[in-house]
Amino acid sequence: MKRPNVPPPRRLVTALDVGSSKVSALIAEPGEDGSLKILGTGQRQSQGVRRGFIADMERTEGAIREAVEQAERIAATNIEDVYVGFSAGGLVSSLASVEVQIGGRRVIKEDVDQLLGVGRESIDAEGRMILHAMPALYTLDGLEGVKKPLGLHADRLAVDIHVIAAEPSPVRNLDLCVRSAHLGVEAIVASPVAAGKACLSEEERELGVALVELGAGVTNVSVFAGGMLVGLKSLAMGGTDITDDIAAAFGTRRVEAERMKCFYGSAMTSPRDNHDMIELSPIAGSEEGTEASRITRAQLIAVIRQRLEHLTGDIAGALKDLGFGGPFGRQVVLTGGGSELKGIADYAQGVLGRAVRIGRPSLAGLPDAHSGPAFTTLVGLAQFAASNELDLRSVMSPQPVSQRAAGSGNLVQRMLSAFRSGF
Repeated sequence: MKRPNVPPPRRLVTALDVGSSKVSALIAEPGEDGSLKILGTGQRQSQGVRRGFIADMERTEGAIREAVEQAERIAATNIEDVYVGFSAGGLVSSLASVEVQIGGRRVIKEDVDQLLGVGRESIDAEGRMILHAMPALYTLDGLEGVKKPLGLHADRLAVDIHVIAAEPSPVRNLDLCVRSAHLGVEAIVASPVAAGKACLSEEERELGVALVELGAGVTNVSVFAGGMLVGLKSLAMGGTDITDDIAAAFGTRRVEAERMKCFYGSAMTSPRDNHDMIELSPIAGSEEGTEASRITRAQLIAVIRQRLEHLTGDIAGALKDLGFGGPFGRQVVLTGGGSELKGIADYAQGVLGRAVRIGRPSLAGLPDAHSGPAFTTLVGLAQFAASNELDLRSVMSPQPVSQRAAGSGNLVQRMLSAFRSGF
């Protein structure tokens, strides 16, 4: 008896971004051409995350469940596994370099497999949890910057493996929260990896660019060169600090301070700011008949710029520590919810002395409500899930041997040199 034709199951990817201000989910269907069809999105306020770390398991679990359920209702489907973004501090980036002898013949797939196998054994997490171990550029007999070594003759074949690791406890807490919401964890992805995929062009990643994610509680500064993320640093400061400064300076509630920041706030000043008045809602209810207090827009902007001065100073210091300088260190991309502040790109450009633009997720069919910089990591997670990039983390040896790691500054210059030498 002939069996009826049964269509293959749909391959869906689900991204889950657990941030300090919001938990958002996105369900998409990858196409054969690599495109993504958005099926559903969901969002809930995050009340259990502080500075990117899980501070309240129950509240975080509830927000995760509600955000995913909302996305499932819109997509009219149920999902089981998610790709989760990790944005807390403690991320470290290093390079493991390995080499094998192949005797002057043409490179075949087995040679590459052997090289990557040696690479897996060469990685030492030093007590941290490995999130990514991605083969970068290959080297043939000292010639760096080779992307596809198959079919080429060489005596020695080497590869640089880019390793991103994090402190174990925060990663385990995030994993436990997601699994407690009855979801499987396909992978935990470093936020800078996802964000870079969503808002940076391939050419930017190759020529050298700094990506600054201004989150609610954490600002991640990462540097891309030679097509890959080569250095990162986390700052325990974000958009929530500006909101708290406004609330403290004018004696108002946080929700009112956030509204003032979004509607009237700016990083740049203008002559009109001394004349535009803003009404304040005090923390405690005022007596009937009492006139509401008011401030000028200039006063509000002065508080915002005071915090921005500290933040951009720390960003400049992080870029210097990461070796982002010289002729290639000219482009900075701001993303994350904090980059939605009016005039922040012009302000940062003046302080950092580099070209600055706002990075938004680039994905067709994305709802308007999720197309801003605040959702860059969420979109990047979905794109990462659909890309099937080679990542050795899932087959790591339980007892790694050793690692030759390059410092961040040297790594940036090395990857740029390797990329340029390939031409």
